[in-house]
Amino acid sequence: MKQIPIDDYNQFKKEVSALKKSCYLEFFAENPGVFQIKKEKTISKNLERIFAAALKISNKKGFHAMTMRDLSKAANLSTGALYNYFSGKDDLLAMMQRHRRTITSRVLKGNIAVEKEPLNKLRAAIRTHLYLSEAMQPWFFFSYMEAKNIGAKERRAAVQGELNTEKLFAEIVDMGRDQGIFLTDNALMTASLIKAMVQDWYLKRAKYARRNIDVNSYARFMTAFIESSLLNPKFSTPSER
Repeated sequence: MKQIPIDDYNQFKKEVSALKKSCYLEFFAENPGVFQIKKEKTISKNLERIFAAALKISNKKGFHAMTMRDLSKAANLSTGALYNYFSGKDDLLAMMQRHRRTITSRVLKGNIAVEKEPLNKLRAAIRTHLYLSEAMQPWFFFSYMEAKNIGAKERRAAVQGELNTEKLFAEIVDMGRDQGIFLTDNALMTASLIKAMVQDWYLKRAKYARRNIDVNSYARFMTAFIESSLLNPKFSTPSER
């Protein structure tokens, strides 16, 4: 899995954008019978338009209130053209959720894997997750807000995706505890609190905007806060970045 550097948010955002496009083409290659359109460039461009339009409408009035006519108008594609990419709204929802989970998992795992020490893994995981939630804020907000409305199958997948993310954090905390670097008797609860702090960022951005707090400031504070509660004093080091 490729690392996406986290020392520059603007560059991170560009690389995530490129990854989103490559994921469209991967899905096309893995599911050759799904799309009626055969040109890769057209598929990538139109899926990006469709997903962006669906997120904009859904985050304003809800996915289930969105009509195909709404989506057609916002994406600037005919209703018939939309059906070249998905069979209906449930299919569209599944595609969108899978797309977000794929990118989140790939980037998080890639950035964690390149770090060897638990403390650096934790720092990379926190900053990467926050950067992802900023670069893909409409996607994260959509998934959170629609969780109560989606079908049972998608709800299970959404819950499992969140549990998988918590597991990544918990494994890092467990590793640090085993090496005597972190002091905690509940790695999973620690991971749940980290996840909740990330969610507060992308769900309540207006609150932080009023306080002139950007994603870098939030990442620094959150990392220092978590470390202050976890780190064994004899391993204390200034929070990086």
